[in-house]
Amino acid sequence: MGDDPVSVEAADGVAVITLNRPDRLNAFSGAMGAELGRAYAASDADDGVRAIIVTGAGRAFCAGADMEPGGDTFAAPQADDFTASPVHPPAWDVRKPVIAAINGHAIGIGLTLAMQCDIRLVAEDAKLGFVHVRRGVLPDAHSHWTVPRAVGFARAADLFLTGRTFIGREAADLGIASRALPSDDVLPAALDIARDIAVHTAPLSVALSKRLLWASPVLDREEVGYLETEYHRLVMGTPDAREGVLAWLERRDPRWTGKPF
Repeated sequence: MGDDPVSVEAADGVAVITLNRPDRLNAFSGAMGAELGRAYAASDADDGVRAIIVTGAGRAFCAGADMEPGGDTFAAPQADDFTASPVHPPAWDVRKPVIAAINGHAIGIGLTLAMQCDIRLVAEDAKLGFVHVRRGVLPDAHSHWTVPRAVGFARAADLFLTGRTFIGREAADLGIASRALPSDDVLPAALDIARDIAVHTAPLSVALSKRLLWASPVLDREEVGYLETEYHRLVMGTPDAREGVLAWLERRDPRWTGKPF
């Protein structure tokens, strides 16, 4: 994979983005955050990519912030443009589904970045934790928005305010992840999901549904109904709306021509 902190491989409509500092358990650095954002943006712009997987090289997903600076790891920021959400764009702004294949430990920002993804699979024995309050900071990467909407207020408070660690099996029980699997099965399972999306789902339909899913917590019932209707106006009558039905009737894989916007 080379020495880059993030690597990207694309095939069969799926881009696999790998956090690539295995000798440091993929500890997060500013360079890694910048590269991850660039990988998201490039994959989003590539019409040949239909789904994205984020995983880690070696035995961890991301062990949290790089602690090499010691006591200065969380020194006061000097730049006016400092942000606690250092990956741009975040995964929820990518128009394609983003799957976190949490193949091993995901701690601190390693877990909060995974929470920005649409689907999460986790190694059942991986150690996870929003440990920020045990390091003198607090959860980041919009996690006070992403985590409560995934698991509810009470569970988010338990995880955030104690900073306790837990394993992948509990993560699935809590709703942090969709499934907990043996570590060797996490990436293959994510690839199966991504390839199924790449073949069987219409790109524009997925992009609009994802947009509405992420917006829905702050919308009321009538606003959701309005947007569902308006989005249907965008997709109904298109070649893909016809192709999806014909492919199902003819028992073949669809040939999509639409693009997300």
